[in-house]
Amino acid sequence: MPVTNFDFKEKYRYQNGFDSYLESEAVSGALPIGHNSPQKPPLGLYAEKLSGTAFTAPRHENKQSWLYRILPSCSHPPFVQATPRNGQEPVLEQSPARLHYIPNQLRWDPFDHESDTDFVSGLRLVAGAGDPTLKQGLGMYIYAAGKSMSAQSAFYSADGDLLIVAQDGVLDIRTEFGWLLVRPLEIAVIPRGVRYQVLLPSGPVRGYALELYQGHFQLPELGPIGSNGLANVRDFQAPVACFSEDHGSIALDGPNSYTITAKFNNTLFETKQPHTPFDVVAWHGNYYPYKYDLGRFNTIGSISFDHPDPSIFTVLSAPSDHAGTAIADFVIFPPRWLVGEDTFRPPWYHRNTMSEFMGLITGAYDAKKGGKGGFVPGGASLHNVMSGHGPDAASYEGARNAELKPQKVGDGSCAFMFESCLMVGVTDWGLETCHKVQEDYNEHSWGGVKVHWKGMPKGENGQGHLL
Repeated sequence: MPVTNFDFKEKYRYQNGFDSYLESEAVSGALPIGHNSPQKPPLGLYAEKLSGTAFTAPRHENKQSWLYRILPSCSHPPFVQATPRNGQEPVLEQSPARLHYIPNQLRWDPFDHESDTDFVSGLRLVAGAGDPTLKQGLGMYIYAAGKSMSAQSAFYSADGDLLIVAQDGVLDIRTEFGWLLVRPLEIAVIPRGVRYQVLLPSGPVRGYALELYQGHFQLPELGPIGSNGLANVRDFQAPVACFSEDHGSIALDGPNSYTITAKFNNTLFETKQPHTPFDVVAWHGNYYPYKYDLGRFNTIGSISFDHPDPSIFTVLSAPSDHAGTAIADFVIFPPRWLVGEDTFRPPWYHRNTMSEFMGLITGAYDAKKGGKGGFVPGGASLHNVMSGHGPDAASYEGARNAELKPQKVGDGSCAFMFESCLMVGVTDWGLETCHKVQEDYNEHSWGGVKVHWKGMPKGENGQGHLL
């Protein structure tokens, strides 16, 4: 069934499309006709442009939207560096001196749920590479929150676009553009600079996130697959305009005071303003937040022999300046049929020039069955550049001896991967403070790998020529 049957039902309307030029107005007539910045915009609104690329970026890459709002976003006092709230301080540090670049394979037990954090204070940087001040690289996060953000608050990141992978619990995200409901088996992307607020309508949440410091996510090219397949354009959903009129007080500590938190070079800053940031009455453009139901992914695979490269499961890709090489790919391993003849069907053993960070949203992953602790929902693994990895011993033996009949794997399951061309460093929190690293991951996964070598064939000496 190509649509996920969610327990928590949808409550918003959306516009459909990926990288489409969309428009939405919450009040009829709020959008100007024929130009973007009239002398007096309709309904007494302010016109504000939000640019996600340089003005002169090529047309096919150019990202921008026009927002028509009650007050412009610059209407606030100066930012100051934020102080920790309730003893909770987000772990965001990513200077090269604070990252550990190690070749070891890593796997984490499920990360803890938190009761006292909201989405912002519950962000934990696990690994990353690059520098947001240069708009190069990425950050890989775990989030865990036990309470909604304050109704008088908003957050944005100047560092990059944030891809959110919901794993447990529902996110009700209010953005300047409108609302997104994001449930497990859905993802959302919040572009750089967009202000938003995360509410928790079903209780505590946990999940994964990737912040992209350079460029923006695209759909992968389909090549000989044709014009449809993988993640289809029409299945991405963008919000419709929705606003509030909370501008009644000029006191920064009054009932209409809103705290705006900015993430700027992996440091949090705050300001207070006497009006809501969610006052966009209408907007148009191609730079906006969106979400996607992973159940709609049209999985492609082999119907003859061999397991194809996992790139065939790419949902979104953020290309580098080298064709075919990504700063970040978002890849999923959803339920799928395996029918290959005389084929080892799970993903094969591998050493990769790319780094692979994997997480499990729900169910079980077909290449990781054994091992103490295991690869379970809410946990993660990291196989860095050229670090060998592959099926654990139990999974290998099971697949090596399996009856090769058509088989559906991953039913009720979905794993994902953040793959990057960059060598990834791990934070102190990811390596030590979280206390979730499985110290015996290698031994429990591959210590029991059997030797199946049958010995030297008669008449050969192992030197590449006959005796």
